[in-house]
Amino acid sequence: MTTIKILGSGCSKCKALNVKVSELVAKHQLDAVIIKVEDIMEIMKYGILSTPGLVINEKVKSVGIIPKDEQIITWIKEGMTE
Repeated sequence: MTTIKILGSGCSKCKALNVKVSELVAKHQLDAVIIKVEDIMEIMKYGILSTPGLVINEKVKSVGIIPKDEQIITWIKEGMTE
């Protein structure tokens, strides 16, 4: 199972990314669990300076943006083969 973390303290972009990833996982029936990380100390462990952050299987994939749907799906599928 792929682990997806959405890093962010609750800004509008963070919420939007969380909704988008959740919808994509459901729509494509991907075997993934989504974890929302809001603790600033936990977020800092990933070395990101702006949110939202998207982490798949402990690898930072994006920072400060909401990636396109196709890119998110590709990253999740890559994570499923690791």
